[in-house]
Amino acid sequence: MAPSVSVIIPVLRETRPLDPLIDHLLQIADGMPVEMIIVDGSPDEESIKAVSRKGVTLLAAPAGRARQMNAGAAAAAGTHLLFLHADTLLPSGAFRRIEETLSEGDCVAGAFDLRYNSERLSMRLIARVACLRSRLTRIPYGDQAQFFRRDYFEKICGFADIPLMEDVEIMRRVKDRGDRISILHEAVVTSARRQEKEGIAYCTLRNWTIVTMYFLGMSPERLVRFYRNH
Repeated sequence: MAPSVSVIIPVLRETRPLDPLIDHLLQIADGMPVEMIIVDGSPDEESIKAVSRKGVTLLAAPAGRARQMNAGAAAAAGTHLLFLHADTLLPSGAFRRIEETLSEGDCVAGAFDLRYNSERLSMRLIARVACLRSRLTRIPYGDQAQFFRRDYFEKICGFADIPLMEDVEIMRRVKDRGDRISILHEAVVTSARRQEKEGIAYCTLRNWTIVTMYFLGMSPERLVRFYRNH
């Protein structure tokens, strides 16, 4: 059967094994035909060399999340496209919810609510703020597992070839066109390892600063230099 949903996972020098993520996706698919595509931006393809599970499409592409996700979308066979970070787990029934949501007439894109795999009050608060922000602005971020109708994604030419903020840019473009974005109440669970390693307050302030500067008009090329310096 042709897959209903193609899951596209961009990776770059991923140090953790990807097989557990593949097993997770197979489990929640619950027999539904789902395509999995892992796109490695590492020069020596070190991330995909570690994948041992069968039934997964492994691609190499120039480094850059937007380029990798566009390469995965070009190779995908599914009616719907789901872009998933390698450190994020989907809720049970996610694929059926995506199929149902994108079949609702005018809905062309969407994402899930967000949770972190941390019991810290600060991380729970950050996730709640992120969910509220995405519902108010209708601009969900990439760590919320963005999904699109394939024909619509191709119509708007996919992600912009920019080094940062590609997830915000595409949803902003969809919103500016007046097209419908759905935020599902089911939550993905993403890793809090970076925040806990670098400092929750520091990480949060840096990310908010970058987003604010982007909306004020600073180019992604300048923003990525700021991000790397901090």
